[in-house]
Amino acid sequence: MSAQSTQDPQPDLLYSEEEEALRSAVRDLLADRCDAGAVLARIESPADGVPYDRGLWKALADGMGLAGLLVPQERGGQGATHREAAVVLEELGRAVAPVPYLTSAVVATEALLACTGSEAADLLAALAAGRTVGALAVSLAVAPGAAFQRVRSAAGALHGELTGIADASCADVLLVPADGGLFAVDTAQDGVTVTPRTSLDLTRPLATVTFDGARARELAPDAGPAVLRALRAGAALLASEQLGLAEWCLTETVRYTKERKQFNRPVGSFQALKHRLAQLWLEVVNTRAAARNAAGTLAADGADADVAAALAQAYAAPVAVRAAEEALQLHGGIGMTWEHPVHLRLKRAKADSIAYGTAGRHREALAAQVDLRAP
Repeated sequence: MSAQSTQDPQPDLLYSEEEEALRSAVRDLLADRCDAGAVLARIESPADGVPYDRGLWKALADGMGLAGLLVPQERGGQGATHREAAVVLEELGRAVAPVPYLTSAVVATEALLACTGSEAADLLAALAAGRTVGALAVSLAVAPGAAFQRVRSAAGALHGELTGIADASCADVLLVPADGGLFAVDTAQDGVTVTPRTSLDLTRPLATVTFDGARARELAPDAGPAVLRALRAGAALLASEQLGLAEWCLTETVRYTKERKQFNRPVGSFQALKHRLAQLWLEVVNTRAAARNAAGTLAADGADADVAAALAQAYAAPVAVRAAEEALQLHGGIGMTWEHPVHLRLKRAKADSIAYGTAGRHREALAAQVDLRAP
């Protein structure tokens, strides 16, 4: 690491009173509007072919102003930081909420914050106000710094196909990397075809987007810096979503093992299960530290932001999967039923484990960043 990076102050991993108040407000709203039964019903019979909950998104984005947390006040947002956005994502992860917060309010917003000009400013204000849903047209599996697909641009029109685009089905505008820069494309126009694809996590659907002479507005002459910034923020804050998911799995499993009895004893009193849950608790606590460090480093614009993001994803992704798998197994027969909400968490955890780069990809990046390459 550079000499400059060692001088950066360490982020405070604890939650402030304001962050806890934000958590409480978001959790209360999700308890009223996003219970497990409602999410299951929505993905089984999605409106307009996608499970996107427009009412919940309006309440979060417009009613609570959460879509603009990362946008400065002078640009139409709330002027908060990545720490507050991370708290929101923890709660959305706990509920597996079918809303495009990560893709629109974080990833697309970060891409626009890297752009200058009136076109980007107007679009950023629209996303911050919740009037518009945006999505970066880069495959969900692409890690920060990795190569990504681009389409062809000619005379202000785009041609080509992009695959694996998260939340493209509910986006009003796509931020599209092309050989001529980064462009904004309205999805409702002729020349844009969004084809939903079956994905493991039905609460965050993927799609293939085809452009056939679609009209586009230039946002930046080079897509690279905006995409890099967006994917780094996505990877870093995805760890908070994974943290919330893992915490739900742990809490619900502990509760169930206290209530479920065998041989006239709660199964949670069996030593083997105690050890498994204790180990999981330790991993969740460590995930919280990694996720909070990533959010705090981004908020402070620290020189170690790349390191913090890679570290958070390298640790959080496998922990979230393990927490969901343990929850399913320790719930016994009821956990195996399709209707149980643990299935929502397992699918989200599995899908998140390859989003914005796998844990292995992030470990490789981390080793290079701290000069600890394998022999």
